[in-house]
Amino acid sequence: MNGLILTSLALPLLGFLLIFLSDRNEKKIATISFWCSHAMGVSIVALLILWAVAGFPNHEYQWFTLYETGEYRFPILFYLDRVGAVYLFCVWAIFSIIVKYCRVYLHREAGYKRFFLTIFGFVFGLNLVILAGSIDMLFAGWEMVGIASFLLIAFYRHRVQPVRNALRAYTIYRFCDIGLLLGAWMSHLLFHESQHFSQLADLFNNPAMPPAGYASLWLVSTLILIAASGKSAQFPFCFWLPRAMEGPTPSSAIFYGALSVHLGVFLLLRTTPIWSYHYSTRFSVFVIGLLTVIVAGISEKTQSSIKGQIAYASITQVGFMFMELALGLETLVLVHFLGNAFLRCYQLLVSPSIVAHLLRVEGSTDTDFYIRNSARFQFLPVSIRNTLPEVLQNTLYVFSLQEGNLELLVRSVLWEPLKRIGATVNNMNPWLKFLYGLGGFALVGLVIVTAGINTKYLSIPISAFMVLASLSAFSQKHSPFSVWNAIGLSSILAGVAVWLLNPSAWFDVMIFAGGIIPAWILGIVVLAKLLKNDHFADSPFAYRAMAETQPQLSLLLFVSFLGLVGFPISPAFLGEDLLLSHASNHAPWFALPITIAFVINGIAAARVFQRLCMGRPTELNDETQYLAEISNAHKA
Repeated sequence: MNGLILTSLALPLLGFLLIFLSDRNEKKIATISFWCSHAMGVSIVALLILWAVAGFPNHEYQWFTLYETGEYRFPILFYLDRVGAVYLFCVWAIFSIIVKYCRVYLHREAGYKRFFLTIFGFVFGLNLVILAGSIDMLFAGWEMVGIASFLLIAFYRHRVQPVRNALRAYTIYRFCDIGLLLGAWMSHLLFHESQHFSQLADLFNNPAMPPAGYASLWLVSTLILIAASGKSAQFPFCFWLPRAMEGPTPSSAIFYGALSVHLGVFLLLRTTPIWSYHYSTRFSVFVIGLLTVIVAGISEKTQSSIKGQIAYASITQVGFMFMELALGLETLVLVHFLGNAFLRCYQLLVSPSIVAHLLRVEGSTDTDFYIRNSARFQFLPVSIRNTLPEVLQNTLYVFSLQEGNLELLVRSVLWEPLKRIGATVNNMNPWLKFLYGLGGFALVGLVIVTAGINTKYLSIPISAFMVLASLSAFSQKHSPFSVWNAIGLSSILAGVAVWLLNPSAWFDVMIFAGGIIPAWILGIVVLAKLLKNDHFADSPFAYRAMAETQPQLSLLLFVSFLGLVGFPISPAFLGEDLLLSHASNHAPWFALPITIAFVINGIAAARVFQRLCMGRPTELNDETQYLAEISNAHKA
C-alpha cells in the first residue's frame, strides 16, 4: 500500500517532466498524457482495492524525515482514510476524462504543451493535498494548486481580462495562505508532536480535557475557516470563481467545477476535530455556507455566460456542504461532493456544444428567439422573485448584477489600506527613508544598551521595516526592479529578525536565505536582460508579452518568482516553516507580521511576472502607448 501511495504521487510528476522535456509535437504530448494518466488510474484503483481489502483502515505512512533539529521535525508523511479515498477516486476519474477530452479539444492550440504541463502539475499538487498526513504537507500541495490555477486562468494570455482575473484569483489564494500558514504555526504551538491528521481525533476524545484553551481553539478554527472559505469561493470571497472561468473549458471543469473548488471542504473535513469542538465555530461555518447560498443563488440569475452560471451553481452547492459539515453530516458531504463534482464537470464540458446548438437554433428561426418561450420550459414553476413587489424585484436584480458588491467590500477592507500605506512609503524621499530607518535603529539600540534590555527586542523594528518593505512592493507598479528589491529586502529582514530572536537558529535562517537570495539575484539578472531595451518601463499598464518574445528568460523569471515566494521547489519553503516555528517558541507575536509579509510578497512578485511576460506580443494598446509617450515627454 505504501508503494502505491508513492506511485500515485510520482506518476503525474513523471508526466510533467516527460512533457517538459519533449518538443511541441502534439502526438507525443497526447501519448505521454494518455499513458501517464492511465497508469496513475491503475495505481489509484489498486491502492483503493488494497485499502478496502484491509478493512478501510486509517493508514499513515512516513516515508522519511526531510529535516529535524531540536524539537522541530518535518516528516514526509502520508495519510489515507475514507475522506482521502473518496477525493482520490474523484481525481482519477475526472482527470482521466479531462485528459482524453483535451487531446482533441485543444488540437492546434498554441499553448497545447503549456496546458498539459500545468494540468499535470495541478494533479500532482492535488494528490499531495489529499494524501498529506500533516498541515505542513498539505500546504505544499495547496501552493502547487494555487500556482496552477494562476497559470490556467491566464492561459489565453494575449487578452487582458484573463490575465487580470488570474491575478485576482491568486490574490485571494495568497490571502487564504495567511489562514493556513498561521494555522500550521498554531498546530505546532498547541499540539506539538500531535499535529498529524491521524492524531487529531485522539486529542479531543476527552471533552473534559481539551488539548488547548477555548480562545486558542477558536483562533485556529477561524484561521482554518478563512483558508477554506477563500479556496472554495465562500462568503465573502464568492466573486472570484466566475472570473476564473476565463481559462479553457476543460481547466474550468477540473478546477472550478469539480476538484479545486472543493478543497475548502476537504480542509474542513481533515480538521473537523479542531473546529467542531465548540458550537460557536460550527455556527460560523453554517452562517458562511448560508450566506453563500443566498448571494450565489441570486447572483447566478444575471450571469451573461453559461460558465458563469455554472460557477455560481457550484459555489451554491459548496455552501450547502458547509452547512452540512456544521450539522455533523460528514458522510452526506462526501456523497454530495461526488455528485456535484461529476455534474459540474459534465455541464462545463458540454457547455460549448449547448451554446453552439442554441446559436444554430436561433439562426434557423425567423422570429425572436427566447429560451424561456420554448416548450420544454413551459411547465417550470414561477420564480419566487416574480411574486415579490416590483421594487424588491428591481432591488434584487441590481444586487445580483453587482454580485453583492463583495469584491468592493473585500478590496476596501483588505487591500486598499495596505496600498495606501505602501504608497506613502514609496512617495517618501529615498534619503529620508534611509535616515528614518537609521535613526530608528540607533534609537532602539541606544535604549537597549542603556537599559540593559535583551537584544532580541531589536527584532521589533526590523519586523516593522519588513512589513513596510512588503507594502512598498505591493503598491509599486512602475518599476519591476523596485518591487523585486523590496521583496528581497523584506525576506532578508525576516531572517535577520528571527536570528535576533534566537541566535542559535542561524543555520535554519541560512536554509531560508539559501532559497531566497539565489532567487532574488537570478530575478535581478533576468529583469536586467528583459528590460534592457524596454521603452515602456514607466507605464504601469504595459503588458510586455515577453513569454512570447523572450521565452527562455521568461521561464527563468518564473522560476525565480517561485523561489522568492517560497514555493515547494526551494529551500525557502522549509525555511518559512522554520522561521514560524522559531517564532512560536520565542516570540509568538512575530508570526503575524512575517506571515503577512510572505503573503504580500507573493502577490507583488506574481504581478511583476504577469505584467512582463503576458499580453499581446505584436503591439501594446493605445492607452499604454499614450501613457508611455506622456512619460517620455515629461522626461525630456
